[in-house]
Amino acid sequence: MNHRKLKCYAVLLETAKRVPSIVALMPRGHSHLVDQLERALSSAILNLSEGNGRTSPKERARFFDISLASIAETSSAIDVMQAFRLVSIPDAEKIRSSLAVAYAMIVRLKRPRV
Repeated sequence: MNHRKLKCYAVLLETAKRVPSIVALMPRGHSHLVDQLERALSSAILNLSEGNGRTSPKERARFFDISLASIAETSSAIDVMQAFRLVSIPDAEKIRSSLAVAYAMIVRLKRPRV
């Protein structure tokens, strides 16, 4: 399973490991945002690994596109949480920064292999 060798996979997993400590501090009544954040980040990771396992360049790119969209959704969930003052600015910035790094790496992976 070569997806575990991808640096972007490691970056997304490290980001996922930060989420529990951030959402643990959230007040009641915001479970829908926590759920959305966790689902979007999980989707980013899972579609990245599935795409990396595809042999067809078209299929590979399709799953990478889904992963990229899920990263954007994850970032938006953080934006909403920050707007509602549910996550600190430093925590939000760290997550968005990690997401941006992973996003750029996946874009590079999408380039056709020669």
